[in-house]
Amino acid sequence: MSLGPVFALAVPRLRSGRGAGAGLAGEAQDAREPMGTLGGAGLAAAAGGARTLGMEGECRAPQARSSGLPARGGGGESPGGDAPLPGSSGSSAFLQAEVLDLDEDEDDLEVFSKDASLMDMNSFSPVMPTSPLSMINQVKFEDEPDLKDLFITVDEPESHVTTIETFITYRIITKTSRGEFDSSEFEVRRRYQDFLWLKERLEEAHPTLIIPPLPEKFIVKGMVERFNDDFIETRRKALHKFLNRIADHPTLTFNEDFKVFLTAQAWELSSHKKQGPGLLSRMGQTVRAVALSMRGVKSRPEEFMEMNNFIEIFSQKINLIDKISQRIYKEEREYFDEMKEYGPIHILWSASEEDLADTLKGVASCIDRCCKATEKRMSGLSEALLPVVHEYVLYSEMLMGVMKRRDQIQAELDSKVEALTSKKADTDLLTEEIGKLEDKVECANNALKADWERWKQNMQNDIKSAFTDMAEENIHSYEQ
Repeated sequence: MSLGPVFALAVPRLRSGRGAGAGLAGEAQDAREPMGTLGGAGLAAAAGGARTLGMEGECRAPQARSSGLPARGGGGESPGGDAPLPGSSGSSAFLQAEVLDLDEDEDDLEVFSKDASLMDMNSFSPVMPTSPLSMINQVKFEDEPDLKDLFITVDEPESHVTTIETFITYRIITKTSRGEFDSSEFEVRRRYQDFLWLKERLEEAHPTLIIPPLPEKFIVKGMVERFNDDFIETRRKALHKFLNRIADHPTLTFNEDFKVFLTAQAWELSSHKKQGPGLLSRMGQTVRAVALSMRGVKSRPEEFMEMNNFIEIFSQKINLIDKISQRIYKEEREYFDEMKEYGPIHILWSASEEDLADTLKGVASCIDRCCKATEKRMSGLSEALLPVVHEYVLYSEMLMGVMKRRDQIQAELDSKVEALTSKKADTDLLTEEIGKLEDKVECANNALKADWERWKQNMQNDIKSAFTDMAEENIHSYEQ
Protein backbone atom coordinates (compact mmCIF):
# COMPACT_ATOMS: atom_id res chain seq x y z
CA MET A 1 0.00 0.00 0.00
CA SER A 2 1.49 3.30 -1.04
CA LEU A 3 1.88 5.78 1.79
CA GLY A 4 1.20 8.79 -0.44
CA PRO A 5 -2.53 8.11 -1.06
CA VAL A 6 -2.99 7.06 2.57
CA PHE A 7 -1.44 10.27 3.85
CA ALA A 8 -3.43 12.35 1.37
CA LEU A 9 -6.61 10.66 2.58
CA ALA A 10 -5.66 10.86 6.25
CA VAL A 11 -5.07 14.59 6.36
CA PRO A 12 -7.99 17.01 5.84
CA ARG A 13 -8.15 19.24 2.78
CA LEU A 14 -7.15 22.79 3.58
CA ARG A 15 -9.41 25.58 2.50
CA SER A 16 -8.47 27.23 -0.77
CA GLY A 17 -7.08 30.71 -1.06
CA ARG A 18 -4.49 30.36 1.72
CA GLY A 19 -0.84 30.59 0.71
CA ALA A 20 0.34 28.20 3.41
CA GLY A 21 -2.14 25.59 2.26
CA ALA A 22 -0.86 25.70 -1.32
CA GLY A 23 2.73 25.40 -0.16
CA LEU A 24 1.76 22.52 2.10
CA ALA A 25 0.22 20.60 -0.78
CA GLY A 26 3.54 20.87 -2.61
CA GLU A 27 5.38 19.63 0.44
CA ALA A 28 3.06 16.67 0.78
CA GLN A 29 3.65 15.80 -2.90
CA ASP A 30 7.41 15.96 -2.37
CA ALA A 31 7.11 13.68 0.65
CA ARG A 32 4.94 11.22 -1.21
CA GLU A 33 7.38 10.46 -4.03
CA PRO A 34 10.49 9.39 -2.05
CA MET A 35 8.54 7.63 0.68
CA GLY A 36 7.78 4.55 -1.37
CA THR A 37 5.56 1.97 0.23
CA LEU A 38 4.89 1.55 3.90
CA GLY A 39 6.49 -1.82 4.33
CA GLY A 40 4.31 -3.42 1.66
CA ALA A 41 5.91 -6.82 1.97
CA GLY A 42 6.02 -6.63 5.76
CA LEU A 43 2.39 -5.56 6.04
CA ALA A 44 1.24 -8.30 3.68
CA ALA A 45 3.04 -10.84 5.83
CA ALA A 46 1.52 -9.33 8.97
CA ALA A 47 -1.96 -9.52 7.47
CA GLY A 48 -1.45 -13.18 6.66
CA GLY A 49 -0.38 -13.94 10.22
CA ALA A 50 3.12 -13.72 11.68
CA ARG A 51 4.80 -16.47 13.59
CA THR A 52 6.33 -15.88 16.99
CA LEU A 53 9.96 -14.88 16.82
CA GLY A 54 12.37 -16.42 19.31
CA MET A 55 13.67 -13.33 21.10
CA GLU A 56 17.30 -14.03 21.85
CA GLY A 57 17.58 -10.81 23.81
CA GLU A 58 21.20 -10.57 24.74
CA CYS A 59 22.51 -14.07 23.96
CA ARG A 60 19.51 -15.69 25.67
CA ALA A 61 20.30 -19.10 24.12
CA PRO A 62 23.83 -19.40 25.56
CA GLN A 63 22.44 -18.20 28.87
CA ALA A 64 19.72 -20.86 28.83
CA ARG A 65 22.23 -23.58 28.01
CA SER A 66 24.44 -22.61 30.91
CA SER A 67 21.52 -22.72 33.35
CA GLY A 68 20.02 -25.94 32.02
CA LEU A 69 16.92 -24.24 30.64
CA PRO A 70 15.69 -24.47 27.06
CA ALA A 71 16.29 -21.42 24.86
CA ARG A 72 13.60 -18.80 25.16
CA GLY A 73 11.06 -18.34 22.38
CA GLY A 74 8.03 -16.16 21.87
CA GLY A 75 8.41 -12.48 21.28
CA GLY A 76 6.54 -10.00 23.45
CA GLU A 77 3.69 -8.02 22.12
CA SER A 78 3.54 -4.27 21.76
CA PRO A 79 0.59 -1.93 22.10
CA GLY A 80 0.97 -1.21 18.42
CA GLY A 81 1.60 -4.56 16.79
CA ASP A 82 1.37 -8.31 16.40
CA ALA A 83 4.12 -10.85 16.86
CA PRO A 84 7.31 -9.94 15.00
CA LEU A 85 8.07 -11.21 11.54
CA PRO A 86 10.80 -13.73 10.88
CA GLY A 87 14.23 -12.28 10.39
CA SER A 88 14.64 -10.75 7.00
CA SER A 89 17.40 -9.33 4.89
CA GLY A 90 17.43 -7.34 1.70
CA SER A 91 19.24 -4.86 -0.44
CA SER A 92 19.29 -1.12 0.05
CA ALA A 93 16.65 -0.82 -2.65
CA PHE A 94 14.33 -3.04 -0.63
CA LEU A 95 15.02 -0.96 2.45
CA GLN A 96 14.03 2.20 0.61
CA ALA A 97 10.83 0.56 -0.55
CA GLU A 98 10.08 -0.57 2.98
CA VAL A 99 10.68 2.73 4.74
CA LEU A 100 8.09 4.45 4.79
CA ASP A 101 5.80 12.41 23.54
CA LEU A 102 8.27 16.65 26.38
CA ASP A 103 11.35 17.27 29.46
CA GLU A 104 13.87 16.79 32.29
CA ASP A 105 13.05 18.30 35.64
CA GLU A 106 9.48 19.30 36.03
CA ASP A 107 11.09 22.66 36.46
CA ASP A 108 11.59 22.64 32.77
CA LEU A 109 8.26 20.97 32.42
CA GLU A 110 10.15 19.26 33.19
CA VAL A 111 29.22 -8.79 28.30
CA PHE A 112 28.91 -11.65 28.24
CA SER A 113 31.92 -14.02 28.40
CA LYS A 114 32.52 -17.69 27.83
CA ASP A 115 33.12 -17.91 31.57
CA ALA A 116 29.80 -17.47 33.39
CA SER A 117 31.60 -15.94 36.35
CA LEU A 118 32.54 -12.95 34.20
CA MET A 119 28.93 -11.85 33.67
CA ASP A 120 28.36 -8.27 34.75
CA MET A 121 24.78 -8.06 35.96
CA ASN A 122 24.79 -4.27 36.31
CA SER A 123 26.32 -3.28 32.99
CA PHE A 124 25.80 -5.25 29.81
CA SER A 125 23.98 -8.43 30.72
CA PRO A 126 20.22 -8.50 31.34
CA VAL A 127 19.22 -9.10 34.93
CA MET A 128 17.92 -12.66 35.20
CA PRO A 129 15.15 -13.05 37.77
CA THR A 130 15.93 -15.63 40.43
CA SER A 131 12.45 -16.77 41.40
CA PRO A 132 11.16 -20.01 39.78
CA LEU A 133 8.11 -18.27 38.32
CA SER A 134 10.18 -15.54 36.67
CA MET A 135 12.49 -18.19 35.20
CA ILE A 136 9.45 -19.92 33.73
CA ASN A 137 8.18 -16.58 32.40
CA GLN A 138 11.37 -16.24 30.39
CA VAL A 139 10.92 -19.63 28.69
CA LYS A 140 8.11 -19.49 26.13
CA PHE A 141 7.20 -21.94 23.42
CA GLU A 142 5.91 -21.28 19.94
CA ASP A 143 2.59 -23.00 20.61
CA GLU A 144 2.07 -21.19 23.93
CA PRO A 145 0.03 -17.96 23.91
CA ASP A 146 1.82 -14.88 25.18
CA LEU A 147 -0.12 -14.08 28.34
CA LYS A 148 0.19 -10.56 29.72
CA ASP A 149 1.05 -10.56 33.42
CA LEU A 150 2.01 -6.93 34.03
CA PHE A 151 -0.44 -4.02 33.80
CA ILE A 152 0.69 -0.42 34.36
CA THR A 153 -1.36 2.78 34.52
CA VAL A 154 -0.02 6.34 34.73
CA ASP A 155 -2.59 8.87 35.91
CA GLU A 156 -3.47 11.65 38.39
CA PRO A 157 -0.73 14.24 37.76
CA GLU A 158 -0.14 16.36 40.85
CA SER A 159 1.69 19.66 41.21
CA HIS A 160 4.25 20.12 44.00
CA VAL A 161 5.56 23.54 45.02
CA THR A 162 8.65 23.94 47.21
CA THR A 163 10.89 26.88 48.03
CA ILE A 164 13.36 25.63 45.41
CA GLU A 165 11.27 24.24 42.59
CA THR A 166 7.87 23.36 41.24
CA PHE A 167 7.33 19.96 39.65
CA ILE A 168 4.70 17.42 38.68
CA THR A 169 4.44 13.84 39.92
CA TYR A 170 2.35 11.08 38.36
CA ARG A 171 0.66 8.18 40.06
CA ILE A 172 1.77 4.77 38.78
CA ILE A 173 -0.41 1.75 39.53
CA THR A 174 1.05 -1.67 38.78
CA LYS A 175 -0.91 -4.93 38.84
CA THR A 176 0.92 -8.19 38.28
CA SER A 177 0.80 -11.95 38.80
CA ARG A 178 4.58 -12.44 38.64
CA GLY A 179 6.17 -14.37 41.47
CA GLU A 180 9.21 -12.09 41.81
CA PHE A 181 6.97 -9.25 43.00
CA ASP A 182 6.16 -9.14 46.71
CA SER A 183 2.56 -8.12 46.09
CA SER A 184 0.02 -8.18 43.28
CA GLU A 185 -0.55 -4.42 43.27
CA PHE A 186 1.66 -1.37 43.82
CA GLU A 187 1.02 2.37 43.85
CA VAL A 188 3.85 4.93 43.72
CA ARG A 189 4.37 8.49 42.55
CA ARG A 190 7.19 9.47 40.18
CA ARG A 191 8.45 12.69 38.61
CA TYR A 192 10.12 13.06 35.24
CA GLN A 193 13.63 12.78 36.70
CA ASP A 194 12.76 9.26 37.84
CA PHE A 195 11.64 8.25 34.35
CA LEU A 196 14.87 9.68 32.95
CA TRP A 197 16.91 7.65 35.46
CA LEU A 198 15.08 4.46 34.44
CA LYS A 199 15.76 5.08 30.75
CA GLU A 200 19.47 5.64 31.42
CA ARG A 201 19.75 2.47 33.50
CA LEU A 202 18.05 0.41 30.80
CA GLU A 203 20.48 1.76 28.20
CA GLU A 204 23.43 0.87 30.46
CA ALA A 205 22.18 -2.66 31.09
CA HIS A 206 21.03 -3.35 27.51
CA PRO A 207 23.07 -1.11 25.17
CA THR A 208 21.88 -2.69 21.91
CA LEU A 209 18.20 -3.17 22.74
CA ILE A 210 15.77 -0.56 21.44
CA ILE A 211 14.59 1.34 24.53
CA PRO A 212 11.27 3.20 24.07
CA PRO A 213 11.74 6.99 23.93
CA LEU A 214 10.68 9.40 26.64
CA PRO A 215 8.80 12.62 25.82
CA GLU A 216 11.17 15.50 25.17
CA LYS A 217 12.33 18.19 27.57
CA PHE A 218 10.21 21.28 27.51
CA ILE A 219 11.35 24.66 28.83
CA VAL A 220 9.02 27.58 29.39
CA LYS A 221 10.71 30.71 30.67
CA GLY A 222 9.24 33.95 31.95
CA MET A 223 5.89 32.44 32.91
CA VAL A 224 4.35 32.41 36.37
CA GLU A 225 2.17 29.40 35.56
CA ARG A 226 4.49 26.94 33.87
CA PHE A 227 2.04 24.07 33.60
CA ASN A 228 -1.08 23.85 31.51
CA ASP A 229 -3.58 21.01 31.45
CA ASP A 230 -3.10 20.12 27.77
CA PHE A 231 0.65 19.78 28.11
CA ILE A 232 0.46 17.74 31.31
CA GLU A 233 -2.10 15.39 29.76
CA THR A 234 0.05 14.94 26.65
CA ARG A 235 3.02 14.09 28.82
CA ARG A 236 1.00 11.70 30.99
CA LYS A 237 -0.07 9.73 27.91
CA ALA A 238 3.53 9.59 26.65
CA LEU A 239 4.84 8.35 30.02
CA HIS A 240 2.05 5.77 30.17
CA LYS A 241 3.06 4.46 26.73
CA PHE A 242 6.76 4.48 27.71
CA LEU A 243 6.20 2.19 30.71
CA ASN A 244 3.82 -0.14 28.89
CA ARG A 245 6.20 -0.57 25.96
CA ILE A 246 8.89 -1.63 28.46
CA ALA A 247 6.42 -3.98 30.17
CA ASP A 248 5.60 -5.62 26.81
CA HIS A 249 9.26 -6.04 25.84
CA PRO A 250 10.42 -9.67 26.28
CA THR A 251 13.75 -8.66 27.89
CA LEU A 252 13.36 -5.18 29.38
CA THR A 253 10.30 -6.23 31.37
CA PHE A 254 12.52 -8.38 33.64
CA ASN A 255 15.06 -5.63 34.35
CA GLU A 256 15.63 -5.17 38.09
CA ASP A 257 15.72 -1.37 37.90
CA PHE A 258 12.33 -1.44 36.15
CA LYS A 259 10.93 -3.50 39.01
CA VAL A 260 12.36 -1.07 41.57
CA PHE A 261 10.90 1.87 39.66
CA LEU A 262 7.42 0.32 39.79
CA THR A 263 7.45 -0.82 43.41
CA ALA A 264 9.82 1.23 45.59
CA GLN A 265 8.67 4.13 47.70
CA ALA A 266 10.33 7.51 47.13
CA TRP A 267 13.03 7.10 49.81
CA GLU A 268 13.78 3.53 48.65
CA LEU A 269 14.17 4.69 45.06
CA SER A 270 16.56 7.48 46.14
CA SER A 271 18.64 4.94 48.04
CA HIS A 272 18.69 2.59 45.05
CA LYS A 273 19.85 5.37 42.74
CA LYS A 274 22.88 5.97 44.95
CA GLN A 275 23.98 2.36 44.46
CA GLY A 276 24.69 3.02 40.78
CA PRO A 277 28.16 3.79 39.38
CA GLY A 278 29.84 6.82 40.91
CA LEU A 279 30.55 10.08 39.14
CA LEU A 280 34.20 9.23 38.38
CA SER A 281 33.20 5.85 36.98
CA ARG A 282 30.55 7.43 34.74
CA MET A 283 33.02 10.06 33.55
CA GLY A 284 35.54 7.36 32.72
CA GLN A 285 32.97 5.40 30.75
CA THR A 286 31.95 8.55 28.87
CA VAL A 287 35.55 9.42 27.94
CA ARG A 288 36.15 5.85 26.80
CA ALA A 289 32.97 5.82 24.71
CA VAL A 290 33.88 9.13 23.05
CA ALA A 291 37.37 7.85 22.22
CA LEU A 292 35.97 4.66 20.67
CA SER A 293 33.31 6.55 18.71
CA MET A 294 35.96 8.87 17.25
CA ARG A 295 38.05 5.87 16.29
CA GLY A 296 35.11 4.22 14.52
CA VAL A 297 34.87 0.69 13.17
CA LYS A 298 36.87 -0.57 10.20
CA SER A 299 34.45 -3.19 8.91
CA ARG A 300 30.84 -2.98 10.04
CA PRO A 301 28.97 -6.17 9.00
CA GLU A 302 26.82 -5.80 5.90
CA GLU A 303 23.55 -6.42 7.75
CA PHE A 304 24.29 -3.53 10.10
CA MET A 305 25.24 -1.31 7.17
CA GLU A 306 21.79 -1.98 5.71
CA MET A 307 20.23 -1.36 9.10
CA ASN A 308 22.03 1.97 9.38
CA ASN A 309 20.87 2.98 5.88
CA PHE A 310 17.31 2.11 6.82
CA ILE A 311 17.53 4.28 9.95
CA GLU A 312 18.85 7.27 7.99
CA ILE A 313 16.10 7.04 5.37
CA PHE A 314 13.42 6.42 7.97
CA SER A 315 14.58 9.41 10.02
CA GLN A 316 14.36 11.74 7.03
CA LYS A 317 10.88 10.59 6.03
CA ILE A 318 9.31 10.46 9.48
CA ASN A 319 10.67 13.92 10.33
CA LEU A 320 9.15 15.29 7.12
CA ILE A 321 5.79 13.67 7.85
CA ASP A 322 5.90 15.10 11.38
CA LYS A 323 6.59 18.58 10.02
CA ILE A 324 3.76 18.39 7.48
CA SER A 325 1.31 16.99 10.04
CA GLN A 326 2.10 19.80 12.48
CA ARG A 327 1.55 22.42 9.77
CA ILE A 328 -1.75 20.86 8.75
CA TYR A 329 -2.92 20.94 12.35
CA LYS A 330 -1.87 24.58 12.64
CA GLU A 331 -3.81 25.44 9.45
CA GLU A 332 -6.89 23.65 10.77
CA ARG A 333 -6.63 25.50 14.07
CA GLU A 334 -6.47 28.88 12.34
CA TYR A 335 -9.41 27.94 10.09
CA PHE A 336 -11.44 26.85 13.10
CA ASP A 337 -10.71 30.02 15.09
CA GLU A 338 -11.78 32.23 12.17
CA MET A 339 -14.91 30.22 11.39
CA LYS A 340 -16.13 30.45 15.01
CA GLU A 341 -16.50 34.22 14.59
CA TYR A 342 -18.88 33.99 11.61
CA GLY A 343 -21.82 32.29 13.35
CA PRO A 344 -22.53 35.05 15.93
CA ILE A 345 -22.09 37.70 13.22
CA HIS A 346 -24.82 36.15 11.08
CA ILE A 347 -27.15 35.93 14.07
CA LEU A 348 -26.69 39.65 14.78
CA TRP A 349 -27.14 40.41 11.11
CA SER A 350 -30.46 38.53 11.01
CA ALA A 351 -31.85 40.82 13.71
CA SER A 352 -31.57 43.84 11.42
CA GLU A 353 -32.71 42.18 8.17
CA GLU A 354 -36.26 40.92 8.52
CA ASP A 355 -36.50 39.63 4.94
CA LEU A 356 -33.24 37.68 5.26
CA ALA A 357 -33.62 36.64 8.91
CA ASP A 358 -34.41 32.97 8.25
CA THR A 359 -31.71 32.64 5.61
CA LEU A 360 -29.05 34.24 7.80
CA LYS A 361 -30.00 32.07 10.76
CA GLY A 362 -29.74 29.02 8.52
CA VAL A 363 -26.24 30.08 7.45
CA ALA A 364 -25.27 30.59 11.12
CA SER A 365 -26.55 27.10 11.97
CA CYS A 366 -24.57 25.60 9.09
CA ILE A 367 -21.39 27.38 10.23
CA ASP A 368 -21.93 26.06 13.75
CA ARG A 369 -22.16 22.47 12.46
CA CYS A 370 -19.00 22.99 10.39
CA CYS A 371 -17.19 24.26 13.49
CA LYS A 372 -18.14 21.16 15.48
CA ALA A 373 -17.08 18.85 12.64
CA THR A 374 -13.75 20.67 12.25
CA GLU A 375 -13.11 20.53 15.98
CA LYS A 376 -13.78 16.78 16.02
CA ARG A 377 -11.42 16.26 13.07
CA MET A 378 -8.71 18.30 14.79
CA SER A 379 -9.15 16.23 17.93
CA GLY A 380 -8.61 13.04 15.93
CA LEU A 381 -5.52 14.49 14.31
CA SER A 382 -3.99 15.62 17.60
CA GLU A 383 -4.81 12.42 19.51
CA ALA A 384 -4.45 9.67 16.91
CA LEU A 385 -1.88 10.72 14.31
CA LEU A 386 0.44 13.40 15.70
CA PRO A 387 1.55 11.50 18.85
CA VAL A 388 2.34 8.32 16.87
CA VAL A 389 4.33 10.15 14.21
CA HIS A 390 6.27 12.17 16.77
CA GLU A 391 7.00 9.10 18.89
CA TYR A 392 8.71 7.51 15.89
CA VAL A 393 10.67 10.72 15.30
CA LEU A 394 12.07 10.13 18.79
CA TYR A 395 12.55 6.44 18.00
CA SER A 396 14.70 7.38 14.99
CA GLU A 397 17.01 9.32 17.31
CA MET A 398 17.07 6.39 19.74
CA LEU A 399 18.01 3.97 16.95
CA MET A 400 20.98 6.12 15.97
CA GLY A 401 22.18 5.91 19.58
CA VAL A 402 21.78 2.11 19.58
CA MET A 403 23.87 1.79 16.41
CA LYS A 404 26.53 4.04 17.91
CA ARG A 405 26.72 1.88 21.06
CA ARG A 406 27.01 -1.30 18.95
CA ASP A 407 29.86 0.27 16.97
CA GLN A 408 31.61 1.24 20.21
CA ILE A 409 31.55 -2.38 21.39
CA GLN A 410 33.01 -3.56 18.08
CA ALA A 411 35.59 -0.74 18.05
CA GLU A 412 36.82 -1.88 21.47
CA LEU A 413 37.35 -5.39 20.10
CA ASP A 414 39.12 -4.05 16.99
CA SER A 415 41.53 -2.01 19.13
CA LYS A 416 42.50 -5.10 21.18
CA VAL A 417 43.03 -7.18 18.03
CA GLU A 418 45.31 -4.48 16.63
CA ALA A 419 47.28 -4.36 19.87
CA LEU A 420 47.70 -8.14 19.77
CA THR A 421 48.85 -8.01 16.14
CA SER A 422 51.47 -5.38 16.94
CA LYS A 423 52.33 -7.09 20.27
CA LYS A 424 52.19 -3.83 22.17
CA ALA A 425 51.08 -5.53 25.40
CA ASP A 426 51.02 -8.87 27.23
CA THR A 427 49.93 -11.42 24.60
CA ASP A 428 48.22 -13.80 27.04
CA LEU A 429 46.27 -10.99 28.69
CA LEU A 430 45.20 -9.57 25.33
CA THR A 431 44.09 -13.00 24.12
CA GLU A 432 41.88 -13.40 27.17
CA GLU A 433 40.39 -9.92 26.77
CA ILE A 434 39.74 -10.52 23.07
CA GLY A 435 37.85 -13.71 23.89
CA LYS A 436 35.59 -11.82 26.28
CA LEU A 437 35.06 -8.98 23.82
CA GLU A 438 34.20 -11.41 21.01
CA ASP A 439 31.43 -12.83 23.20
CA LYS A 440 30.28 -9.33 24.05
CA VAL A 441 30.13 -8.28 20.39
CA GLU A 442 28.24 -11.45 19.44
CA CYS A 443 25.70 -10.93 22.19
CA ALA A 444 25.26 -7.26 21.28
CA ASN A 445 24.73 -8.12 17.62
CA ASN A 446 22.23 -10.89 18.38
CA ALA A 447 20.28 -8.67 20.75
CA LEU A 448 20.03 -5.88 18.19
CA LYS A 449 19.06 -8.19 15.31
CA ALA A 450 16.29 -9.83 17.32
CA ASP A 451 14.95 -6.54 18.68
CA TRP A 452 15.23 -4.87 15.27
CA GLU A 453 12.71 -7.18 13.60
CA ARG A 454 10.33 -6.80 16.52
CA TRP A 455 10.56 -3.00 16.45
CA LYS A 456 10.19 -2.77 12.67
CA GLN A 457 7.02 -4.84 12.67
CA ASN A 458 5.54 -2.75 15.50
CA MET A 459 6.49 0.46 13.68
CA GLN A 460 4.75 -0.62 10.49
CA ASN A 461 1.62 -1.65 12.37
CA ASP A 462 1.51 1.55 14.47
CA ILE A 463 1.93 3.95 11.55
CA LYS A 464 -0.40 2.03 9.27
CA SER A 465 -3.07 1.98 11.99
CA ALA A 466 -2.66 5.71 12.72
CA PHE A 467 -3.07 6.73 9.06
CA THR A 468 -5.92 4.30 8.44
CA ASP A 469 -7.85 5.51 11.49
CA MET A 470 -7.28 9.12 10.48
CA ALA A 471 -8.45 8.43 6.93
CA GLU A 472 -11.62 6.71 8.13
CA GLU A 473 -12.34 9.59 10.49
CA ASN A 474 -11.97 12.16 7.70
CA ILE A 475 -14.13 10.14 5.30
CA HIS A 476 -16.85 9.96 7.93
CA SER A 477 -16.50 13.69 8.62
CA TYR A 478 -16.84 14.66 4.95
CA GLU A 479 -19.78 12.29 4.46
CA GLN A 480 -21.62 14.07 7.24
